[in-house]
Amino acid sequence: MSIPTQARQYTLPKLDGIHNLAIREASVPQPKSGQILVKVHAVSLNFRDLLIVKGNYGLPVPKDVIPTSDMAGEIVALGEDVNPSVWKIGDRVAANFTQDHIDGDLTPEVQMTALGGQIDGCLTEYKNFPAYSLVKIPEHLSYEEGATLPCAALTAWNALNGPKPLKGGDYVLIQGTGGVSIFALQFAVACGAVVIATSSSDAKLEIAKKLGARHLINYKTTPEWEKEVLRITNGRGVDHIIEVGGPGTLEKSVDSVRMAGWVHVIGFLAGQGDVNNVPLKTLFRAAMIRGIMIGSRKQFEEMNRLIEAQQIKPLVDKVFGFEEAESAYKYLESQKHVGKVVIKVAQ
Repeated sequence: MSIPTQARQYTLPKLDGIHNLAIREASVPQPKSGQILVKVHAVSLNFRDLLIVKGNYGLPVPKDVIPTSDMAGEIVALGEDVNPSVWKIGDRVAANFTQDHIDGDLTPEVQMTALGGQIDGCLTEYKNFPAYSLVKIPEHLSYEEGATLPCAALTAWNALNGPKPLKGGDYVLIQGTGGVSIFALQFAVACGAVVIATSSSDAKLEIAKKLGARHLINYKTTPEWEKEVLRITNGRGVDHIIEVGGPGTLEKSVDSVRMAGWVHVIGFLAGQGDVNNVPLKTLFRAAMIRGIMIGSRKQFEEMNRLIEAQQIKPLVDKVFGFEEAESAYKYLESQKHVGKVVIKVAQ
C-alpha cells in the first residue's frame, strides 16, 4: 500500500465552539519503535467531544489538539520492535480510549493519555499508535461500526461487568438512547438480563424495544419514573443502572436500585438537581454508586469476544463525510440521534 507524505487532519485552534474545527495538511510520520501507523477509516463522536470543542471539559486540553478519541482503521506500517506475529499490515484495529490503560485501575498518569483531550486524537487520515494500545475489531463489523467501540461500548461493558458482573435474570435500567445506553441494552440482552429503557421520545423507545428492551418508560409522561421501575420489579428495584443524567436524575436512580444494587455514573446530561438526600438514601439501600471512566485494553478485548460470539451490531444512527465534521458535531449536539454518530475519514 502506498502511504502519502501529506494527509489531512482536524485541529482545534480555539475551544469556544464547534465552528473552530479546522482542517490542515500535515506530514504523515513514520512509526517509531513500538509504534504502528494506522490509516483511519472512521471515527465516532461522544458527548465528551462536544465538551472539549466548547471549552467545557474538566481537564486541560493542549492548543491545536486533534479531536476525537474513537477510531477504526487499517494498519499500513509497523515500527521496529513491533511483533509481526501479533500485528500485520492490513489488520483492522481500534485504539483504546486511554492509550496507557492496559489493565487494572485507572491512575492520574494513565488518565493523561486519553485520546482527543489530553493528547492528540483520531480525526486525522493517518496516525501512529503504541502497539500496546490497539485491539483488533470483530470481523463482522464495518469500520464505521468498529469506530463506535472504544468509548461508548467499553463504558457500557465496564459498567455491567465490573466488580459485580451482570448475570442472566438481572434487571438493568438504561437512561436515554445514546451510545452508552444502547450498548448497555445490547450487552444486557445478550447476557439474558431484563432491560428497562427510559426516554422522552416514544419513537426512540420503539427502537429500544426492537433491540430487546422489555419495559419502556417515557419520563415526560411518567415523571415519577422511579415509582414505575419499582412497580415493574415488584418493589425490589433494578440490579444495574446506567446513569447518564447525573445530578438531575441521581436521586431517582438511587430510589430505583435494589438493596446493594449498582448505580453506574457515566454522564451528566440531565443538568443540575437536588442531591442532598442521595447520601442517606444510598446508605439505607446499601447501594453502590460507581464512577465509570471508560475501561482498559484487557476489558476491550473481553468485550469484543462477546460482540463476536453474539454477532452484536452497533447501532450507527448517521455517517458524515470527513469534510462534514462540523455538521456531525451539530447533529450530536441536537440529541436527535439514537446510538452513534460517525465520521467517515478514509477516501
